[in-house]
Amino acid sequence: MITTEQQRDAGLLDAFASHLAIQRGLSEHTVRAYCGDVLTMLALLPHGADGTDPADLSRLSLPVLRQWLAQESGRGLSRATLARRVAAVRCFTAWAQRTDRIAADPGQRLLSPRPGSTVPQVLSAAEAAAVMDAARDRIAAADETVTAARATRDWAVLELLYATGVRVSELVGADVTDLNLGDRLLRVLGKGDKERMVPFGRPASTAVERWLAVREHLLVTGPTDSGALFLGNRGGRLGARQVRDLVHRTTALAGVRDLAPHGLRHSTATHLLDGGSDLRSVQEVLGHASLSTTQRYTHVSTERLRSAFAQAHPRA
Repeated sequence: MITTEQQRDAGLLDAFASHLAIQRGLSEHTVRAYCGDVLTMLALLPHGADGTDPADLSRLSLPVLRQWLAQESGRGLSRATLARRVAAVRCFTAWAQRTDRIAADPGQRLLSPRPGSTVPQVLSAAEAAAVMDAARDRIAAADETVTAARATRDWAVLELLYATGVRVSELVGADVTDLNLGDRLLRVLGKGDKERMVPFGRPASTAVERWLAVREHLLVTGPTDSGALFLGNRGGRLGARQVRDLVHRTTALAGVRDLAPHGLRHSTATHLLDGGSDLRSVQEVLGHASLSTTQRYTHVSTERLRSAFAQAHPRA
């Protein structure tokens, strides 16, 4: 349901959303999040005598932005969420100045809370293997062709997620033509429409080959996205929500800690570093724009090293 606040600022937010999507190349998810963040800030501005006009951007100032940030902080939001909201508002005020909607940019002086340095939760290599085994075992338990095809797809999805460390949006957005089984490479389109090639190993290749052999059982007639690498239960492109449900369901089946799909991505990065990969290589695999983002996973590896030392060294 569209609220009154969204209706009165719809034109402004639509223009901002177009800037984010077309000029900045941000994903649909990020555009939606940024517009939602900006909407909370616009609610503090006057909207005409009867409250139905668009926000009066001439009243936008640093004190107003600080009031908004204090209000958001008082809601108990995490520092990471607050930092993203500040980034969204800064982007908005800079855009508003460039498009002559405001004379000066007050967002330049708005300080952002530093995100917390939380260590990502990851699976051990043995736990990751248990998840893959649980997914594969469901194929043998299937009692009909279509059910077996879905189980094979699920196995291939999990193997490829863990093998490549790609984001869920990147995986479900991939087409069959993006797959190079000969060289074991997957082409994905990441944030900012940046394309990259990601390698994967033999287990993932085996799972994907088996999926492609039964993929036709999920194809249906009618308007479907038949070029998609992974198909949903109704024949269209597999959705991100289905993948999230799959990961939660299979980790429970395997008896390991519950993780979201991003947890598999964290696990991939950590296991690559544990295995001796350098940060730059892991950065390329994950598609991080900044090396500092990849460096978070070195903390995980350090914690594992300390744990192994404490358990095994006689003078720990």
